[in-house]
Amino acid sequence: MKMPIKTYQLPKLRECFKLVDKNVVHWFPGHMGKGMKQMQQQLKSVDCVIEVHDARIPASGRNPNFKHTVLGLKPHIVVLNKKDLIPEEVVPQVEKMFLQNGISNLLFTNCKSHMCSGVKKVIPLATKLISSSQRYNRSEQKEFCMMVIGVPNVGKSSLINALRNRHLHKSNAAHVGAVAGVTRSVQTRIKVGHQPLFYLLDTPGVLTPSVTDVESGMRLALCSCLPDHLVGEEMIADYLLYMLNREQNFTYVEYLGLEQPTDVISQALVSLAQKLGRTQKIRSMEGGYAVRYDLKSAAQNFVRAFRTGELGPMFLDRDKLLT
Repeated sequence: MKMPIKTYQLPKLRECFKLVDKNVVHWFPGHMGKGMKQMQQQLKSVDCVIEVHDARIPASGRNPNFKHTVLGLKPHIVVLNKKDLIPEEVVPQVEKMFLQNGISNLLFTNCKSHMCSGVKKVIPLATKLISSSQRYNRSEQKEFCMMVIGVPNVGKSSLINALRNRHLHKSNAAHVGAVAGVTRSVQTRIKVGHQPLFYLLDTPGVLTPSVTDVESGMRLALCSCLPDHLVGEEMIADYLLYMLNREQNFTYVEYLGLEQPTDVISQALVSLAQKLGRTQKIRSMEGGYAVRYDLKSAAQNFVRAFRTGELGPMFLDRDKLLT
């Protein structure tokens, strides 16, 4: 017997997300500019470019500078990773969006799964594209080399490791982290296949030097493509709450320990901190200590639940899809 879908008395919800300081979604440390130059220098030794993105932000997460620097000269594959975190019904719409932008070589992957069909298709598709392309200065080379690019923390290193594990049955070679900026320079070639002989170059995640669209910047932050401390955990949690309400996704109500949906982040975080028993001691003006709910810890927990899929599949770029 199916349980009835719970209905709520909705509060007045925000129609837009306001960010006082746009600079909080700006992050372009020195290693990114250096990494971009290294990528351009390495293009002559590359046969194919794999552009990896977080499937939850296929539009917001693309660096437009790649189009004018490292794309266009070589065969090009777009990989949308973390497909397990988006609703299946948006996949055809995303494919249509990329196709209308001239990109037909599109694969969806979940690099955490050993049975991912998208990962299985990468090497065969790359082999087909390279074999039918003009390799120019590399035409005499029997080996193939690909460069993996993308913004920070979308799964570039995870894809390399998944390919290496699948085709060579070898352990991880590229370092993986849960925060942005783990890979800080173009790495030496990593072998990922032997029939044909395939190598991959891992590269640092590179963002655009200026994020002009606040929504895109906040979506990058929510998907951990920016360091949390730059934007602030509570600000990211507030944007998550805004997006959940906009998507009519009220799974958070039970998760946060609320009785009804809310559009007030402080109310949401106090409820979660209370549910989790997260408190902190704060020195009072009288010299003693007062116990307060730890809203930062609650915000971190709330955002982590989104990033790991505990709040259900979610697609953040629905407003950017072509109709």
